[in-house]
Amino acid sequence: MSKSTIANTLPRRAEQNLQIVGEQIRLARLRRDLSIAQVAERASCSELTIMRVERGTPTVAIGIYLRILFALGLDESIRLIAKDDETGRTLQDLDLKHRQRASKK
Repeated sequence: MSKSTIANTLPRRAEQNLQIVGEQIRLARLRRDLSIAQVAERASCSELTIMRVERGTPTVAIGIYLRILFALGLDESIRLIAKDDETGRTLQDLDLKHRQRASKK
């Protein structure tokens, strides 16, 4: 087991989400009947890295995730991250200033 540091410690909800993403990647690999070795070769990374992604290890770089998604034919799905930002849009709408009319001279 690795030593817990700031680099690999996430808030609990973020950690759970990362584990869910890892599980989804694992299921996608299995649905395609690909071994860890095959995906590792296609993604140009080690089998250990694939296993870390599938476990949701927080220290794996996002570029590795993209290479794995590409190897699985799912690279377009990366565009769905933060696509529907309801909170951000609400904050933006609240910050919009109402138009004011020019003063009559």
